[in-house]
Amino acid sequence: MSELNSVKENDRKTGSETELPAPKDNLVTTQHSLTIAGKVIPYNVTCGTIVLKEEAEKKGEKAGESEGEKARATIFFIAYTRSDVKDLSKRPLTFSFNGGPGSSSVWLHLGLLGPRRVDMGDAGNLLPPPYRLVENDFSLLDTTDLVFIDPVSTGFSRPVPGEKASQFHGLKGDVESVGNFIRLYSTRFLRWTSPKFLIGESYGTTRAGGLSGYLQERHGMYLNGIMLISAILNFQTHDFHPGNDLPYITFLPTYSATAWYHHKLSEDLQRLPLHDLLDEVEEFARGEYSQALMKGAALSSQDRAQIIEKLARYSGLSADYIDRTDIRINIFRFSKELRRSERKTVGRLDSRFLGIDRDSAGEQFDHDPSMSAIMGPYTATFYDYVRGELDFESDLPYEILHPQLWQKWSYSEHENRYVDVSDTLRLAISMNPFLKVHVANGYFDLATPHFATEYTFNHLGLDPDLQGNISMSYYEAGHMMYLHLPSLEKLKNELAGFIRSSS
Repeated sequence: MSELNSVKENDRKTGSETELPAPKDNLVTTQHSLTIAGKVIPYNVTCGTIVLKEEAEKKGEKAGESEGEKARATIFFIAYTRSDVKDLSKRPLTFSFNGGPGSSSVWLHLGLLGPRRVDMGDAGNLLPPPYRLVENDFSLLDTTDLVFIDPVSTGFSRPVPGEKASQFHGLKGDVESVGNFIRLYSTRFLRWTSPKFLIGESYGTTRAGGLSGYLQERHGMYLNGIMLISAILNFQTHDFHPGNDLPYITFLPTYSATAWYHHKLSEDLQRLPLHDLLDEVEEFARGEYSQALMKGAALSSQDRAQIIEKLARYSGLSADYIDRTDIRINIFRFSKELRRSERKTVGRLDSRFLGIDRDSAGEQFDHDPSMSAIMGPYTATFYDYVRGELDFESDLPYEILHPQLWQKWSYSEHENRYVDVSDTLRLAISMNPFLKVHVANGYFDLATPHFATEYTFNHLGLDPDLQGNISMSYYEAGHMMYLHLPSLEKLKNELAGFIRSSS
């Protein structure tokens, strides 16, 4: 029986209530060095948990009267700080997190930003277990200090005993808890006057959009920049529900890129450079295809036949199949259908990856082969790294990706409408015109397609004088474009340049 359960059992028998010991911070610091572009970078790593607290109101008193602080959760983080910098006001600081919701920060940490990188190979050339870490020649540590944050119930972060985890499992609670940690870290480690950045991936970009407003309006923390890796700010662009035709339009160019990669297009299209193909498909998507979907049943049979013919040409699927989908191709159907005749599926996170299902006649894949490819390497190497090199010891399971947490996630503030934090970001930029945003897009990303992201930013409603605050880059890879080494190198250079120009 655990110590906590023993206390509860004793309280039950005696009828008393024992006050649990207050949770404490648990931090370790180690020293390391990394060589990037021939230069040795000495750095410290502070790793562990900080207790997140809130002011507690007096019972029976007026609201606002405080009786001290109440522990809410312990937040696990790993901070990399260059140890040879004396003036922290000139040293950028970047807070990093991933998405899910329900994901730890391990993917950006060990895939892109940190000083160590998972060596796992890439699509078509994966390495077998056991896995290892290598020095990351493309780490951003030469440009910025890095703090990797695990939201509550991910990684080693947990609510304290007596606190409900559900209060953190929603758009609002998540933004507040991560934002409060960022304030606390900046206060404890004297970083309020450093240039500050956020970097998020996938749902982490939704979180970053929410934080852009929360940090400014609640804590008066004005950021220099936000980096969005595989962005989703407006969920309407991704939600395949009856009555919402937008995703069929925004996903089509990525279907084409995927079919091009797998050599499923006609010979004339296969000969085109990917960028030229996408220009053609995007013009069709925002023009003829959008108009056809808008007409619905009013679309003439002749025009419908022409749309089916072009959709078949650009998607690599048969005209008969597209006819049976009512010219609306769902992402999971596409992933199953493109290579069905070979009993193969294509990945959602990265459509370059191939999978094999038990039943090739089904409507959806058994698993996302791109997710399956990354889970093992990142899990094994993190467990070894955090205890073996960073000296942090915990017997808790490190929740790389909390199972099914995304299904329980609360969007109560957006009830009866699509989740959309894009206007929060717009307002944050309008209030702080020095806030810059860089968006990185993978052409083979079927989770957050680049055309959907472009749609969101084209409808941001940002003042024309502030449009220059937004920049984008593109990669011939998927959701985690850094799995592809040429894309990793390009992305590092893009992000480093963005931080330097925005600091």
